Amino acid sequence: MGSIAVHEFVSLDGVFEDPSWTMDYGFDPEMGEDIGRIANPTDAILLGRRTFEMFAPVWSKRTVHDDPGAPFFNDSQKLVVSSTLDDAAVEAAWANSRSLGGYDAERIREVKQSSRGLYISGSGSLVRALLADGLVDALHLFVYPVVRGTGARLFPEGTAESRLRLRQHDAYANGVLHLLYSPA
Repeated sequence: MGSIAVHEFVSLDGVFEDPSWTMDYGFDPEMGEDIGRIANPTDAILLGRRTFEMFAPVWSKRTVHDDPGAPFFNDSQKLVVSSTLDDAAVEAAWANSRSLGGYDAERIREVKQSSRGLYISGSGSLVRALLADGLVDALHLFVYPVVRGTGARLFPEGTAESRLRLRQHDAYANGVLHLLYSPA
């Protein structure tokens, strides 16, 4: 049975929306290595519709010369959770993509069980639903030393209480912390 590993860039106050603000901190090579270790054991990328629509036009054109992560993103199967995008639309937007339809915890549980592992980057609404349904095995938060003050938060007001266990932590030279949590 596979696992679901989530990777999110967040500010100290939990904002993950439009992570272009992360560019102010540079990208520490050790972060890239750690993200590679998160993605490596997986055989598919699970994405929500909004993240898919942001990623597809950018990643589908990148090559290994542009970004060492391009082969992973382009060659891996992409599974899109969306009630509005069908297989034809997602495949046309980005090769190796298919739609899973709207969010259905049982369907995702079946996909998870038949995979080596699923990797998620971004996709906050999807991640919140997966966490609520107990489907996330590893939550990798890359916490940037900034308070955004506004923007969508990974855990907005009204999120149900859940307990997590810190499994690992790393600090990078650019001030970013990598915190790995699993269900408690």
